[in-house]
Amino acid sequence: MFFYCFEMGEVTADSVTLDLLLEARKTVRRSPLDVINTPMIPWSQTTLPVNKAHGIHIKLENMQRTSFKIRGVANQFARRPKGGNFVTMSAGNYGKAFAYASKHYGSKGKVVMPETAPMSRSVLIQSFGVDVERVPTPCLMDVVKHCVQDDDMTFLHSYDDLDLIAGHALGLEVLEVVPEPDVVVVCCGGGGLLAGVAAALKLSGCDKTRIYGVEPEGCTMYKSFIEKKPVGMDTSSIASGLAPPFATLPYELCQRYVEEIVLVSDDAIKSAVSTLYRAGLVVEPSGSAAFAAIAAGKIPRLEGRNVVCILSGGNIGKDELAHFPG
Repeated sequence: MFFYCFEMGEVTADSVTLDLLLEARKTVRRSPLDVINTPMIPWSQTTLPVNKAHGIHIKLENMQRTSFKIRGVANQFARRPKGGNFVTMSAGNYGKAFAYASKHYGSKGKVVMPETAPMSRSVLIQSFGVDVERVPTPCLMDVVKHCVQDDDMTFLHSYDDLDLIAGHALGLEVLEVVPEPDVVVVCCGGGGLLAGVAAALKLSGCDKTRIYGVEPEGCTMYKSFIEKKPVGMDTSSIASGLAPPFATLPYELCQRYVEEIVLVSDDAIKSAVSTLYRAGLVVEPSGSAAFAAIAAGKIPRLEGRNVVCILSGGNIGKDELAHFPG
């Protein structure tokens, strides 16, 4: 089926249950794709600047060997026929995980990328043996449709997919270290990661936990919350991985479980990347948004709270780092 989340009407926020997430966690942990249980460290035990909220833990998803998207990809590929011919769209992280999985499973693959994504990411994805086509952001889905209809490829969505969201339920790992978090802050692009984390926490009984998604100014989920429907937009943010054209299932889950979508500026994201790098943490702009929001005081009522900040993508090369302040 082409639009997995859109054609299957029964796939709604109600489809995401705790049993589904627990089963996905088993699948991901058994995956041959080198998914790791990433560490979570106290902010106070790093060289990061002192924060007035002393109870912050940082979940280091940037340390996944491929990318943080490998969790969702592992669950997707485990539920698809081996040796398939797949197409997807991605600004980098999903594409990298998708390409890695395609090589492992002997599948053919193509990644349609926004032309604004760093060229180094295209080169990296191609190194795994999949094709890359770079197009303007508004054309992403048109190219994907062409691949499905004319080239007999199967579409794997990079964020709006039930299996991918279930695979991203790393909120279950968070609870193993911080059983009762008061606040959890997650980067948000298409919302697959945020939706998976939020669903895992809330369905595990964390009713009082405040969950915040963070995205750059001008991106999709914030406007979707305002308009109360999934919307798309074209944006030129430095955090290209947080600038998807639309999201449906993630939007439904975020509306149900997320407290608020917080916006951060590109300057705040640049500062976050530099601050994290000076502390020995290599995190791309898209993966730094949650940290940027906390550092800029965008998340309310953190003092005296158990706070978790999830760093996601570490997909950044030396050429990109050279553009950030030292």
